Amino acid sequence: MNPTHTLHALGQRLWVDNITRSMLDSGTLQRYIDTLHVTGLTSNPTIFDVAIGSDTQYDAAIAQKASDGLAGEALFLAVALEDLCRAADMFLPLHRASRGQDGWVSMEISPLLARDTAGSLAAARQIFNLAARPNLFVKIPGTPESLPAIEEAIHAGIPVNVTLLFSCAQYRAAAEAWMRGLERRLAAGLSLDVMSVASVFVSRWDVAVRERVPADLQNRLGIAVCEETWQASLQLRASSRWQRLAQAGAPWQRVLWASTGTKDPQARDTLYVDALAAPDTVNTLPEKTLLAFADHGRPVQAMAGDAERTQALLERFRSAGIDLDALALQLQQEGAEAFVKSWRALLARIVQKSQALLP
Repeated sequence: MNPTHTLHALGQRLWVDNITRSMLDSGTLQRYIDTLHVTGLTSNPTIFDVAIGSDTQYDAAIAQKASDGLAGEALFLAVALEDLCRAADMFLPLHRASRGQDGWVSMEISPLLARDTAGSLAAARQIFNLAARPNLFVKIPGTPESLPAIEEAIHAGIPVNVTLLFSCAQYRAAAEAWMRGLERRLAAGLSLDVMSVASVFVSRWDVAVRERVPADLQNRLGIAVCEETWQASLQLRASSRWQRLAQAGAPWQRVLWASTGTKDPQARDTLYVDALAAPDTVNTLPEKTLLAFADHGRPVQAMAGDAERTQALLERFRSAGIDLDALALQLQQEGAEAFVKSWRALLARIVQKSQALLP
């Protein structure tokens, strides 16, 4: 059995963390869907920056939209949504067959709106309405400043991919915002059929502590944090608060493992995919990791909810001098800053391309 089939049968869904126009035109994405059990796709500003900078297939669209008067963010949004809508349409049969569980694509709002709840909600609404696809997530960061925007977007009926989560505490805060949005819809007599995922970043933990922990703890912190988060999600799902929402028709917010490409060249290239197999979760993989896993992955149902073992491992990191709470905040802040940097680089590339391509 293909390793990707094994994970699919377990109940975990694999998404690919990439999109390019060439990937769509060549049939590569359709092949991933047909042969590797890929059921969704994520994107971010860096992915689009690289794609637009290296793929001349965007030139005609950029030139046309620039001549029509679009510029900057509006031009990028139009180009990106062309790709994402095509991908969403490829996934639409899966989306319908799974009654909305599978077949999702994701588009990020501007990271410059992190402290602007009204602006974030307006941007999320704009992206969702322009796409006009039932299977498009709007990505909103799970930073403290953006939690109100997550609640408001869910309350407005917009599917949300909560991104940039690093710790169990950050996951709980994001889940709280998601549930508040649903509870407000319930109180207002609105449908609770609003999907969401909570994206927890993995590999950056291990990069951050690589020079600070002994060899036997190398490449184990990210997985331990995910195990703690997975256990918290099981506790939340068993709570009376969630059961009330579920009985009213709310779909569960699945945990999504992100940043699952192995950064350590000495470690197994499928490390985070092998170790994070768990039912009713999602793993979004760089193409390189997806292909490696399909070739020689060794999936095991490693996440069995052993809280005592997980806490003992995390305590070993604390004993080694790692302040896990402080590091989680640092990683989230650095991630937010990196998103802003990528966003500015992307818009600069759009300006550069527009100027070069216009007559």
